[in-house]
Amino acid sequence: MVKERIEALRRDLERHNYRYYVENNPEISDFEFDRLMRELQDLEKAHPEFDDPNSPTRRVGSDLTSEFQTVRHRFPMLSLGNTYSLDELREFIARIEREEGEVEYVCELKFDGTAISLTYRNGMLERAVTRGDGEQGDDVTANVRTIRTVPLQLQGTDWPSLFEIRGEVLMPYASFDKINREREEMGEQPFANPRNAAAGTLKQQASSVVARRGLDCTLYQLAGEEVQEWSHQESLNAARRWGFKVSEYARLCCSWEDIVQFITEWDERRATLPFPTDGVVIKVNDAAVRRRLGFTAKAPKWAVAYKFKAEQALTRLNEITFQVGRTGAITPVANLEPVQLAGTTVKRATLHNAEQIAQLDIREGDMVYVEKGGEIIPKITGVELKERKADSEPFHYIEVCPECGTPLVRYEGEAKHYCPNQSGCRVQIIGRILHFIRRKAMDIEGLGEETVELLHANGLVHNIADLYDLQALQLAPLPRLGEKSAENIIRSIRHSKQVPFQRVLFGLGIRFVGETTARQLADHFHSLDRLRAASREELLETEEVGEKIADSILEYFADAENLKILERLNHAGLCFEAEQRQRVSESLAGKSFVVSGKFSISRDELKQLIETHGGRNVAAVSGSVDYLVAGEKMGPEKRKKAEKLGVKMLSEEEFMALIADTPTNDHAKQMELRQENHMNEVAPIQGTLF
Repeated sequence: MVKERIEALRRDLERHNYRYYVENNPEISDFEFDRLMRELQDLEKAHPEFDDPNSPTRRVGSDLTSEFQTVRHRFPMLSLGNTYSLDELREFIARIEREEGEVEYVCELKFDGTAISLTYRNGMLERAVTRGDGEQGDDVTANVRTIRTVPLQLQGTDWPSLFEIRGEVLMPYASFDKINREREEMGEQPFANPRNAAAGTLKQQASSVVARRGLDCTLYQLAGEEVQEWSHQESLNAARRWGFKVSEYARLCCSWEDIVQFITEWDERRATLPFPTDGVVIKVNDAAVRRRLGFTAKAPKWAVAYKFKAEQALTRLNEITFQVGRTGAITPVANLEPVQLAGTTVKRATLHNAEQIAQLDIREGDMVYVEKGGEIIPKITGVELKERKADSEPFHYIEVCPECGTPLVRYEGEAKHYCPNQSGCRVQIIGRILHFIRRKAMDIEGLGEETVELLHANGLVHNIADLYDLQALQLAPLPRLGEKSAENIIRSIRHSKQVPFQRVLFGLGIRFVGETTARQLADHFHSLDRLRAASREELLETEEVGEKIADSILEYFADAENLKILERLNHAGLCFEAEQRQRVSESLAGKSFVVSGKFSISRDELKQLIETHGGRNVAAVSGSVDYLVAGEKMGPEKRKKAEKLGVKMLSEEEFMALIADTPTNDHAKQMELRQENHMNEVAPIQGTLF
C-alpha cells in the first residue's frame, strides 16, 4: 500500500511539475503542491527501500523549452527549502544558532514571479537566463532587455568587472489585469495568475510583445569572485547603488522575535502591495557563516522560505452550475455570494468533480470556505456545518449533459464525467472550433467566440473542416461583420494552410495532446499518416506520451467522423507532414536511439545530431532499439532494461566517434567547437548560489 502511494505521488508531482514549469498552467495551488511533496518526502524517508533517484524530490522543476538557446549557469540556481509552520522555522533558526551562536538575518518578501539570472560584464548586461532545471536555463536576454527596471548599463564605477545577480521577474497586478482584459476581449483564455503571466510572457518569441506587457524585475542576490566576502545587506546596498531595483521591504533582523514581527506584519499587509508575494525569505547575513553552513544537494542551509497560508473567506454557495468543455468534460462551478479574497472579488469557484462535492458534502445554500492560494482560481475547501439550514438536502450530481441532454459517462481512471455526444453537443463543437483557430494552433484572426457561435447558429459551421468551405459572400450579411471583415476572415483562413504540422496536430484537439506533446509527436512520426498508423507500443515510444495519451490518440483515429474531417482538411491543403531536417549523412540510417542522462551539449542537440545523420529517436528502451546513448545521472531502470535486452550502450564520446568518420561531418565538428567555446565562456568560478 505504501509503495503504491509513493508511486502515485511521484506521478502526480511530475505531472504538476510539468504543468507549472513548462506549460505555465498549474492545476493546483503552491500549498497543495508543497503538501504532496512533503508527504512524498516523509514516505521516502520512512521507507528507504523504495528509493528512486528519479523521484520528484530529487529535482528542481524545469522551465526549459526548445525555442530558446540553452545556457549552463555559472553557479547552480538551487531551490529554497520552504515551510508553512512557524515551529519548523524556529527549528531552522535554532539549528543555525547551535552551530554559529548569535546570527543576523535579512528578511525579504518572497516575490511570486519567475526566477532570472543576469550576467554583467564591464558594467553592461551580457546575458539573462531562466532557472531552467537549476543547472542550465533558457537565454531570454532579448526579452529581458525590454523590462525597464533592468539596467542595461550600470551606474557608478565600483561594480565588479564580471558578476551575476539573481532575482525575480514579476507582473504587477495593474499589468496583469490589463492583459487579462485584452485577452478576454480577443476571446483568449485569461492567465490564471500573475506568476504564470510573467513566466509565459518571458518565453514569448517576439520581444515586442514582452515590451508591451509591463513586466517588472526585483533583484536580491549577487554572485562573483569580488562579492563573495560581502554580507547580504552589503550586497543589496551595492546593487541598489549600481542602479538595480532592490526590494525596499528587506529588513535586518537580529532575533527570533524580529523575524516573527516581520512575517506577521507582511502577512497582514500583503494585500496592499501592487505585486504578488507568497511569503518571506529568511537569509543569514554574514558571508563567512553562509560558507560554513553550506548546502544540501538541493538548497542552501543558510536560507529558507516561509510561505503564507492561502487566504480564506467564508461565504454562501448560492447555486452549483455545470460547464461543458470542448472535450466533453463536465466541470461543476460554485456560484457564490461575492466576497473579497486576495485583493479581488470572488463570485465563482471550481468544484472539480463529483467526488470532491461528495467528499466535502457540499450543498446549495451552505456557508463555505473559499481559498485562493497563490492567486490561482478559487476553490472551496470546506463547509461550515454550524451554519447549515435544517432543511438542507444532499446535492445530486447531474446525469445528463446540461447542453444537449445526452447521458453522461465516466471513463475508467477519470475523476470527471463526460458528455460523449462530440458531434452533436453545441458547446463541444464551438469549443473545438475555438481551440482550432487559437493563436498557438491555426492562428485564424477575426473569429472570436461570438462570431463562431454566429456561424454555428446560421448553419455555416458544424466542425473545423467547414471553415475551409466558407466564402466571404456567406459572411458579409451576418451581424457585426460586413464585407471587409468577411474578406479578412477568409484571407486568414486561407493563410492558415501554411501553419506547420505540429500546430495543426495541436489544433485538432485530441484529448490530452497539448502543445508540447503535439510537437513531440510531430518530431517522432513526421506525418499524420504515420501517426494514424502507429500502434499503441509505437505511440508509447514517443517522449511525453504515456498510456493515457496513447489510448486517447487511438480512440481519436478510430472515430469515423474524425477521419472524415481529417480527409476534408487534407483536401483543403493543410500541412499534414513535418518539415524534415536536412541530413548531413546516412551513417545512422535504419538505427534507433534512446538518449538518457546529462551531456556536455543539450539532449535536444544530441537528438538533432542523430536525426541529421539519418537515425531515429525513441523515448523508451525496447528490444527494437539499437543504441542507448548514456549520459551522467542516467535513470537506473533504463540501464537495467538495456542490459537485460542486450541493447548496446554508448557514452557521449563513443557516439561522437560513431559519426566522426562520416563523409560529411562538418555539423558534428561545429557542434563540438560550439560546445568547446561555450564551456570556456562559462568556466565555473568559486562559489555557489541558489
